[in-house]
Amino acid sequence: MAYKQAKNPTTPIILMILGSVIILGVVIWQTIKVLGPETTAAQPGPVPTTEIPFPEVARISLQDAKSAYDDGSAVFVDVRDPEYYSAGHVSGALNIPYSQVSRRMNELDKNQWIITYCT
Repeated sequence: MAYKQAKNPTTPIILMILGSVIILGVVIWQTIKVLGPETTAAQPGPVPTTEIPFPEVARISLQDAKSAYDDGSAVFVDVRDPEYYSAGHVSGALNIPYSQVSRRMNELDKNQWIITYCT
């Protein structure tokens, strides 16, 4: 007598669930891979003081610098080398290259607000 094995009715359901889980995992993996970790990271905050050159020098906002420029309350000093200064600079800015600042300080009025920049 031939014995006919009965099929387990839950096997197809288990295989479908397992296949769905695998597909879902691949989709999530590919999404993370495409978007990258930077999309899930927190937005960057202020740069730590240790990464700012000369952290003891006070910084001003762009808005404050623009206001000082507009009302003439500050002297702007471009500390780049002359070739960069001649390529473009803030109108009216003095050019005192960084390497010369210490010996040319006497050219600046110590009673005025002095704003230096290099970019």
